[in-house]
Amino acid sequence: MSDLIQFVANYDDLSTDKGFQFKFHCDKCYNGYMSRFQPNAIGIAGSLLQAAGSLFGGLGGAENAAYHIQRAVGGKAHDEALQKAVAEGKQQFKQCTRCGHWVCPDACWNHSAGLCEDCAPDEQEELRAHQAQATQEQIRTKTREQDYTQHIDFLNRGALLQCPNCQAKLTAEQKFCGSCGTPNPAAKPQERHCTGCGTKLQPEQKFCAECGTKS
Repeated sequence: MSDLIQFVANYDDLSTDKGFQFKFHCDKCYNGYMSRFQPNAIGIAGSLLQAAGSLFGGLGGAENAAYHIQRAVGGKAHDEALQKAVAEGKQQFKQCTRCGHWVCPDACWNHSAGLCEDCAPDEQEELRAHQAQATQEQIRTKTREQDYTQHIDFLNRGALLQCPNCQAKLTAEQKFCGSCGTPNPAAKPQERHCTGCGTKLQPEQKFCAECGTKS
């Protein structure tokens, strides 16, 4: 069984009572190779016995006998099928002599170094990967150096208001809602000036304090 342990650390067993099949995975990228299907003679024989039993109303425990036969030899048949699948699958992968991993030759093997790309990364791939990473970091740094908030009114001085009647958007300068005509409760009071001398008047003044003109 030492030959099996060499290559079966990363695989899926897709076997059924009808036959044996295995899917092996690259230890690095998990690309897979599926072995050829190997029929299970005992499983097929058991199915035939079950079919015959259903046709003739039972053959004195034929179905039960097939189950016991499968139990008796299924383990050995499975191991032999796995051994064949391993021999087949090993042709599709390469083993790194440095880390021992089995990897796919197309994506994860450095042919010039004779090692997997975890142990001997491809120089051009590494260069491009680090260039892309550095570009991302530089974009992030330069983006953070820019001030994107200089036009934001953090004191909320120019905040939009809503009409209490129709919820239309208003500004503090609007005296009335442009949609329904409702007075804007947050509107800034209009400055008043004396018609006689032009002096600024307070909201509560009825006469100008400079010239006595009635406001």
